[in-house]
Amino acid sequence: MSHQTGIHSSDELRTFFGKCKDGQVRVLKVGIQNEQMTLQDFREPRGSWEEDYNYFVPELIEDRQPCYLFYRLDTQTDTGYDWVLISWSPDDSPVREKMLYASTKATLKKEFGGSYIKCELFAATKEDASLRGYQKYLRAEKGPAPLTLAEEELQTIKRIESGTDRGIDTKHQTLQGVAFPISDDAVSALFDLKEGLVNYVQLSIDLDKEEINLEVRDQTTLEHLPRKVPIEHARYHLFVFPHSHEGDFLQSVVFIYSMPGYNCSIKERMLYSSCKNPLLEAIEDKVGITIARKLEMDDPKEITEEFLYNEIHPKTNIYKPKFAKPKGPGNRGARRLIRSNPEEDRENAS
Repeated sequence: MSHQTGIHSSDELRTFFGKCKDGQVRVLKVGIQNEQMTLQDFREPRGSWEEDYNYFVPELIEDRQPCYLFYRLDTQTDTGYDWVLISWSPDDSPVREKMLYASTKATLKKEFGGSYIKCELFAATKEDASLRGYQKYLRAEKGPAPLTLAEEELQTIKRIESGTDRGIDTKHQTLQGVAFPISDDAVSALFDLKEGLVNYVQLSIDLDKEEINLEVRDQTTLEHLPRKVPIEHARYHLFVFPHSHEGDFLQSVVFIYSMPGYNCSIKERMLYSSCKNPLLEAIEDKVGITIARKLEMDDPKEITEEFLYNEIHPKTNIYKPKFAKPKGPGNRGARRLIRSNPEEDRENAS
């Protein structure tokens, strides 16, 4: 059962829906006023959809005010042009407004025509709503990125509008640790590491904002890697270690959690330790980076080629000594003889 508000499109908006699909409209803006969805603005195309995107979309969205945008692409199907539905729900907008727009979206899609909508984009920041944000969304469809705090909130709203109900018998999976949101810059750097654009990413925790941020995104060598490890603060590091093993050239991703002893505060040590496992799950499951080895260290001097190689390819002991049967206890005494019954022996013989 989906949760709807009973809000429908105005007559003007329904009429415009019927006229805007002929290719003469690039983008239209829909808002909710007086318990109705209304047409607030629209723009005609000037160039290609890529050229028009950053020119039109940023000027149509407002701070603290959710809205819907229907953006027309240049591709077509049997039913007509492809459209992108952008749900603009900024972080600082009132919760009631967010819920109102989210619970009305299903009705809006039905009245516009769901077959025309190629994809849906949820945007909480202007970066999310930009052309770059849309391209990041398309890339995330192939391999989903870790969710930011805003995306987690929008995912909750999305469950509400799709009618996902949870009962008392619903089973929940919990993460061991604290799952802090990961900044967009950090997410972008992780994807760059995955795609080979960089070979080193360093992440930190903002203790006040409780967010995982990007510190370093670089192309470096193993020789210079120890110099990038802070000696006064904890950090997470991902490094692509190039090496040869049994005749094959490998580039293994190593995750290093550096904790410089008691130079850090107790809060910092606890947060970095608690956030490590949820972060690793996000990196592996959502970004799609395969981590060959997960290490913890307090001295950056430990990071050497020999150390990393032995951690990734530990030596196995081929020689296995045979198990030596222990000798029996001494002074066991004379062997006992069991006397048989002559009558039973004769009966058994007969």
